[in-house]
Amino acid sequence: MAIIAIYNIKGGVGKTATSVNLSYMSAATVNNTLLCDLDPHGSSSYYYRVKSKKNFTAELFLEGGNSLERSIRGTDYEKLDILPADFSYRNLDITLNHMKKSKKRLKQIVDPLKKDYEHIFLDCPPNITLLSENIFYAADMVLIPFIPTTLSRLSFAKLLDFFKETSIKREKLFVVFSMVESRKNIHRDIMQHFQGRKRILNTFIPYVTDIEKMGIYRQPVPAHQPNSRAGKIYANLWQEIEAELLGLQ
Repeated sequence: MAIIAIYNIKGGVGKTATSVNLSYMSAATVNNTLLCDLDPHGSSSYYYRVKSKKNFTAELFLEGGNSLERSIRGTDYEKLDILPADFSYRNLDITLNHMKKSKKRLKQIVDPLKKDYEHIFLDCPPNITLLSENIFYAADMVLIPFIPTTLSRLSFAKLLDFFKETSIKREKLFVVFSMVESRKNIHRDIMQHFQGRKRILNTFIPYVTDIEKMGIYRQPVPAHQPNSRAGKIYANLWQEIEAELLGLQ
């Protein structure tokens, strides 16, 4: 059983595509899987064609328990459920700030769900906030989609500093290169710079049209085009992540 957060300080790095496709692959490999869409934009919920209950709010989410479990929805895919996002999630940090043990509230909410799911994915909003800190404490693995650019290296260094300052285990952090364009020298150079380091995954996600078109088809790539280059890459990436999860146990 594992909680896998898909996170980056930066936006626009492929977090949602990674969350949607990996949660699908988890379920497709016969794991009961839950995807929690924590981003108020609700992009994962959109891809899976699921909306939140009208009366479900950030406050009810942070209460956890029965009200949260009643808000979990099934998807079109066997063994895959989703807790859809609500726009009120933009206030999660404010609400958390007024709660006791606010840095570990998310862990208290999500841990009881492990009884029903082998894997729980968290599609996380960008930035680094109190909610982010909750995510770091709750997750067994923090997977960082990383576009190989100079600014990505800078934001990753800041994240490492934050983990060091807060004494959260940096062993949770894993990097998957995302939106890679191999023809670009800077992409090749930065990937080579990180080559061979611990917790840098070997499988990388290329910048390809099939992933861009997810917004049109509103399906995971491996479901819509399992034999495409992108479909096979997500299958390989999930196999690599499963092997890493075994090492974390």
